[in-house]
Amino acid sequence: MAEQPLHPLVLIPGLMCDATVWNAQIAALSDLAAVQVADHGLHDSLGAMAEAILRQAPMRFAVAGHSMGGRVALELMRRAPWRISGLALLDTSYVPLASGPAGERERQERAKLLELAQQQGMRAVGERWLRIPMVHPDRFGDRELIERILGMIERRTPEQFAAQVRALLQRPDARELLGTITCPTLILCGREDAWALAAAHREMAALIPGSTLVSIPHCGHMSTLERPTPVNEALRAWLLEVIARAAGAPRAAARPRRR
Repeated sequence: MAEQPLHPLVLIPGLMCDATVWNAQIAALSDLAAVQVADHGLHDSLGAMAEAILRQAPMRFAVAGHSMGGRVALELMRRAPWRISGLALLDTSYVPLASGPAGERERQERAKLLELAQQQGMRAVGERWLRIPMVHPDRFGDRELIERILGMIERRTPEQFAAQVRALLQRPDARELLGTITCPTLILCGREDAWALAAAHREMAALIPGSTLVSIPHCGHMSTLERPTPVNEALRAWLLEVIARAAGAPRAAARPRRR
């Protein structure tokens, strides 16, 4: 019997990230998936990032997005849900820029980071982010992890940063979209994520029928790098469900599931 072809999977990095953020997942899923990693280039809207992926991806594919990449994945669902066989949203959100003073504070904070990038370089931005904190506080002493994150950010340019900041400041509200999602969906976050709170992921899981919610303990925002083993396990279970559904296996009753 001929071997079944690998299932197409597009992995979408977040703000100022590259394929490094997905390295462990590429290795762990390569027996199931033909993996592509998106590169946002200088696109300055989430919609433009999604359109670029649609132009390059196979006709039907699964998608996983981390942080800003999760918002891009939702834009794929908005534009071409019939092309998406499965959706995984990691350490992300679905709400637009807040109105009033809160939104203005975000604009000002991002403007200060852009100025820092232009004056001192992208590594300085990464070092500032780490203090938010970007990772679980217990990992601050893990120099291999910290250098991997800083090196990834340092490879990006202030021009790319400016484009992605513009994209995030214009982010659309995806709340109404969530209830229309019918493909196998994984919602995953680090339990101690200070950037995209676990409570927001519980809200997303409640809004997406039949979704699976996974909270990774002792983990911050960079879950794919901080705790690759449990993240890989969750993604593998999700991808096996995607593949089974694509092969015509009966769909389980739609209900929220949590692990």
